[in-house]
Amino acid sequence: MTSTSPEPIVVDQLAYAYPDGRSALVDVSLDVPAGSAVAIVGPNGAGKTTLLMCLAGVLTPSRGRLRVGPLDPTQGGDRKRLPELLGVLFQDSDDQLFCATVREDVAFGLLNQGRSWAEAMPVVDAVLADLGLAELADRSPHRLSSGEKRKVALAGLLAVQPAVLLLDEPTAGLDPRGRRQLTQCLERPPQTKLLAPHDFDLILDLCPRSVLLDEGRLWADESTSTLLARGDFLAAHGLEPPRTWATFSQPGTPPQSSA
Repeated sequence: MTSTSPEPIVVDQLAYAYPDGRSALVDVSLDVPAGSAVAIVGPNGAGKTTLLMCLAGVLTPSRGRLRVGPLDPTQGGDRKRLPELLGVLFQDSDDQLFCATVREDVAFGLLNQGRSWAEAMPVVDAVLADLGLAELADRSPHRLSSGEKRKVALAGLLAVQPAVLLLDEPTAGLDPRGRRQLTQCLERPPQTKLLAPHDFDLILDLCPRSVLLDEGRLWADESTSTLLARGDFLAAHGLEPPRTWATFSQPGTPPQSSA
């Protein structure tokens, strides 16, 4: 598989308000260099998904500036071109699974790029094997478990190798084996990755840098190991480090996750 060269993400003084006037994001600024992996952490309702949906062009911010590579997701012409660069894993996998079989769903993006079925199949088969989905290739995705659907949705993104990946709760519904397969697949591609997981072990495995979002505001932007060492700070924002951190780590040194 060949991949598109990674692109940077720029978020500058971003604000978003719900139709009733409530603020979901307040002056959020964030730079994600090309090829890096950054985690957005925070309690439920912090604004993590809203930020990802603004970057994906699904929501239009109230003010601020956004860039995904050379594209501005707030502009109609650029928004139409976002699928050329951007892959998005939504919170609900059913939102992006719509074909009759798993194989067809994973092939959809490649076929949409103009590849023939014969050209797409080796890529699809390789991604399915990497994620432990080969035996499910001819099954209907809508008859799978939530964790299996999660992996199928991710497989469709990895098949086209976009320059940027936005992943909302990527390990939701996965068992330990599925989590390990997903982590191994995400370690290899050079894409720029912005993740919003609740899984701190995944963050330790993939993201050297983390930002903390709470009540729509950015409260921290630092190395993941530094952030996880700030137990009282995390607790004040409704979070706590993984148990493996408290049990096995030395101060400032992240443990190896037991995926």
